[in-house]
Amino acid sequence: MPGITYHIADRIATITLNRPEKRNALNGEVVRELREAFAAAAADADVKVVVLAGNGKAFCAGADLDYLRQLQANNFEANLADSRELMLLMQEIYSMEKVVIARIEGDAIAGGCGLATIADLSYAVPEARFGYSEVRIGFVPALVSVFLVRKIGEGRARDLLLTGRLVTAEKAAVFGLINEVVPADKIGDYVQQVALSLCSDASANSLDQTKKLISAALENPLTQALESAARINAETRQHPDCRKGIGAFLDKLKPDW
Repeated sequence: MPGITYHIADRIATITLNRPEKRNALNGEVVRELREAFAAAAADADVKVVVLAGNGKAFCAGADLDYLRQLQANNFEANLADSRELMLLMQEIYSMEKVVIARIEGDAIAGGCGLATIADLSYAVPEARFGYSEVRIGFVPALVSVFLVRKIGEGRARDLLLTGRLVTAEKAAVFGLINEVVPADKIGDYVQQVALSLCSDASANSLDQTKKLISAALENPLTQALESAARINAETRQHPDCRKGIGAFLDKLKPDW
């Protein structure tokens, strides 16, 4: 059984973690498959939105314990190379030109919580739990911490990362870790409607440039972020999507995105 499944319909690529017997835990092979799937979605002009989901009772339980056991036999260089593979996956998802939505229908723990963190939009069922439990097994939430601090701030990140505690979906929403809690019998349709709305109601170029604006605002000093924003503003004015959208607005028509 493959570690993931990949399906495209209505310009939405759905990438599903497919190790339900392992609570969709991550190992080197799954990370490689995820990188390949996200690269395929990024390169496909017919894909506008990506949905990341998990098959079974968990969204993703973090690293596979058997995999962690195997890594203990590695030297530093081998562990660094392996860690960089996960780093690249997270970086590629975070900086992807297309919108990534996490549909979380079970626990998102450790690296699984990291996947929920780096998605552009995350929706979860009330029963899902979230947390970074690494410190409880003598590990560290190294890569995910970089994204978590940016997303929810230092204080709340310290709470989750240092205590290793699990929080409810409702608390995760209050923290800003996820966007919304949706009943289990409605989340599939809800996420589908969000994805379809992005496909039909927003310019692909505008979504990409808006993601770049957010990243620049977080990563650069104020003056540099503003200069970057001014350049993106000017470039977007000349893009065909902008001309199309403004023309449709002035003509009181809905643009076909």
